[in-house]
Amino acid sequence: MSISAVRESQLLQAVNLLLDARRTSTPIADLPVEIRPTTIEESYWVQDAMAQAFGPVGGYKIGAPNAEATPMFAPMPLGWIAPGGSLLSGAQWRYRGLEAEIAFQLAHDLPARATPYSREEALAAVGSCHPVIEVLEAGLIDPTAADKFSGWADLQMHGGLIYGPAIEGWQTIDWNAEKVALAVDGTIRVERTGSNTSGDLLKLIPWLANHGTARTGGLKAGQWITTGSWTGNTQAEAGSTVDVSFQNAGRVTLRFAPSEF
Repeated sequence: MSISAVRESQLLQAVNLLLDARRTSTPIADLPVEIRPTTIEESYWVQDAMAQAFGPVGGYKIGAPNAEATPMFAPMPLGWIAPGGSLLSGAQWRYRGLEAEIAFQLAHDLPARATPYSREEALAAVGSCHPVIEVLEAGLIDPTAADKFSGWADLQMHGGLIYGPAIEGWQTIDWNAEKVALAVDGTIRVERTGSNTSGDLLKLIPWLANHGTARTGGLKAGQWITTGSWTGNTQAEAGSTVDVSFQNAGRVTLRFAPSEF
């Protein structure tokens, strides 16, 4: 899809509004109608421009609402990726949404090419698999109340990725039977089994390698691919401790600093 120069100018206004909302921790209710994306392609255009402003891309979040749906993905800034146990402090942690996920770090490049990668080829590029917490943040006051294209444009609510230790033998895990629990301050908020909405989370890696290249330019060694929520969106408070535990895929934690106000 090509976007006209006039429309690019309007979408750039959306980019700047969302960037300003995030950087100043002054969220907006929604983007003005005249500059709001109206297609997924326009939302992706805004995402890519926002990601460029935040520095190098460290990987991609990808997921699908059900097994038949076309996956959606968004870039994750490298500077927003941190190890488990991290303390998240500062005014940017306002929304504090939490999602338990499984992520993969690539050991080898998957460059763009004419011949599609097979599932086996794409998975062979994976160096390690990790339990992660995706932290959701937004330049929108309530992303669930805003227009869906605005929410998608705002990096699909991505705010950070906190990763746990690499999982040994991840290839043998039955993801459809895997159990997960998400706890905040010692209280389990969500406990589910086989709850990744894409149905087969491993299919997302070859899909991104083959269908995402127009945006990614090819995947690179060291980049992370996180494969969608197992637990929905759970919000925490300032000062909370978060603990995600998978039955076979390990554990990851984070802490939010107490509010300064």
